[in-house]
Amino acid sequence: MKVIIAEKPDQGATLASIFQTKKHQGYIEIFPNELFPKGAYMTWAVGHLLQLAPPERYRPEWKQWKLETLPIIPDRFQYEVEKAKAKQFHIVKELLRKPEVTEIIHAGDAGREGELIVRNIIHMSGVKKPMKRLWISSLTPKAIEEGFRTLLEEKETRPLYEEAYARACADWLVGMNASRVYSILLKQKGMNDVFSAGRVQTPTLALIVKREKEIERFQPEPFWEVMATFDIGGKRYEGKWVKDDESRVNDPELAKKIAAFCEQKQAEVSEVKTERKVFQPPLLFNLSSLQATANKLYQFSPKKTLDILQKLYQKGIVSYPRSDSNYVTKGEAETFPEILQKLSQFPAYQPFFPLPTKTILHNKRYVNEKKVTDHYAIIPTEQVVDPEKLSADERNIYDLVVKRLLAAHHEDAIFDYTTVTTLVDGRATFISKGKQQIQEGWRKIIVQRDEDDAAILPPLAEGEHGHVVNVHVKEGKTQPPKRYTEGQLITLMKTAGKFLENEELEKVLAKTEGLGTEATRAGIITMLKERKYIEVKKNQVYATDKAKVLIEAIGDKILASPEMTAKWEQRLSEIGEGKASASAFMEQVKKLSAKIVADALEMSKAWDFTGLDTASIQRTTSKATLGKPVGTCKYCGGTVIDKGQFYGCTNYGKTKCTFTISKMILGKKISQTNVKKLLQHGKTDLIKGFKKGEKTFDAYLVWDDNEKKMIFSFPKK
Repeated sequence: MKVIIAEKPDQGATLASIFQTKKHQGYIEIFPNELFPKGAYMTWAVGHLLQLAPPERYRPEWKQWKLETLPIIPDRFQYEVEKAKAKQFHIVKELLRKPEVTEIIHAGDAGREGELIVRNIIHMSGVKKPMKRLWISSLTPKAIEEGFRTLLEEKETRPLYEEAYARACADWLVGMNASRVYSILLKQKGMNDVFSAGRVQTPTLALIVKREKEIERFQPEPFWEVMATFDIGGKRYEGKWVKDDESRVNDPELAKKIAAFCEQKQAEVSEVKTERKVFQPPLLFNLSSLQATANKLYQFSPKKTLDILQKLYQKGIVSYPRSDSNYVTKGEAETFPEILQKLSQFPAYQPFFPLPTKTILHNKRYVNEKKVTDHYAIIPTEQVVDPEKLSADERNIYDLVVKRLLAAHHEDAIFDYTTVTTLVDGRATFISKGKQQIQEGWRKIIVQRDEDDAAILPPLAEGEHGHVVNVHVKEGKTQPPKRYTEGQLITLMKTAGKFLENEELEKVLAKTEGLGTEATRAGIITMLKERKYIEVKKNQVYATDKAKVLIEAIGDKILASPEMTAKWEQRLSEIGEGKASASAFMEQVKKLSAKIVADALEMSKAWDFTGLDTASIQRTTSKATLGKPVGTCKYCGGTVIDKGQFYGCTNYGKTKCTFTISKMILGKKISQTNVKKLLQHGKTDLIKGFKKGEKTFDAYLVWDDNEKKMIFSFPKK
């Protein structure tokens, strides 16, 4: 008999759904069948059942935040069972220890974190039995059955576990030491707050603060441009005066003189250049590109996009969401005609059929085995659905994924870009730019917002003559750099450091993902928000004074450098490939942790925070309530605690669980008593005085288990 361990309860239920089963507390019994002649037990983790032990578990003196105890470097890392999840851990352990159980099937998510979560449970249980690995990228019945028929040997994915374990321990070391040393030293400067720092979040924050400073230092400068309207044989168009490829004039009087010179003068088309540009259909989505696109089109935060995508994955209608690949293998490409045929039946997609290309099986732009790592690109599965049957947010994300696949089966988009040079009175040069669509191609499916300023020009030929109809001076100002959107931040994190002038680093970055991984970037941005380092207003990311203080304190040291993370990711990926030693890597991380502490102590002697509002950087919650447990997390079963301005899950740092409840909702403070009732019973007491616009109303807060969110429930009249 076998024990199958999934990563989450709903995943376990989906994996078991293709068999005849019976539900029990904490596990599902699978009756004997072709795949499991003796039957099986399907059980699960609830995200991370185990967590790295806190510092005081190693040494009692490490509990207090003191400079003399730094750096904190355990000889050997220890895991412990989370109290809120102890019951499920014991259920799994007892199943593993049953004498009739002869084999374990590891069915965690097919990636690094899945490896770590399930293997940690097995190690902690003390059970040593043969293990196989289920490795699938979608949760359709067909994929599940095929996955169970073609289980991997345990040793094939063991290096990924070693990579994930090294990553977790190394992040713990850097985060623990960096956060403590900067919090202690900045408290000495009068800032009584916790300054969280880490390997990925701090370089990311440094990029945001750098942009904020560029905007603050920017001094706008006025400029003037001369614009003319021409009539060439009855054909009218506009041009911009240029000299030496520069159209801006710094002197308004000179601009006026140029305009005066050109008035009513003769004009001649001196040159017409046309360049044809071919735009291939975009690549299939990986997680980062999908998050960036959804943010641009719908202003969805990266976290929201990932959450929606996870729901679609659990429904079995899209492939694995945390993919870093834009490509598929031939096996997936062979399923596309069937998927597309089903999609063609829905009104939303009928206008795009028949598709010009029946198959992309031999198109290396999309089908490339060498560029598929753990997972292939995010695609719709053969279990297609009518988008109209999904919620609005789910429909938006599903539609993006579907249309990328449709676009891949369309022709190129082709445009002619024309540059016309017009000479006024044989002396003044004007440039006009225009474009003409030659072939719509894939843009029929994915409507692109044109970001160039090319207009539609009339047909013009060199040597044609006419005159200036109108000429005027247009005043403008230089613009500061724009703040990043959350979508741009995801893209920036993916490519951070790739433009550093360092040949060795270039080679490293060619193989790595920049800051963080596909799975963690959304969580890092969420963490920066929760820790009051950034604010997002109208989809623009602002750095707070707290962020500026931390980055000013760190300066140009290694903790804020994308270079460190790039080299780190490269070494970790080598561990995952079985090409590097995890123990050798950890020795380097221990040295790095000591250096971070030494750098902070040295830098603190010259800290100067002039111009920053350091007085406002204080904890918003008293020590009496900060960290106090209030209930069990509705997402993962972890512990929800008081985190200051909101209640949040303690598993955020480990599993990126994003469950939170704000302390202020529509102008009403939500008491701790009501939060406890919501978490325990699913409903608060009646809360009076919510404000929406000019209106006030009374309502209960209720937890909706189906939608996994909090909703209002109104009292019966």
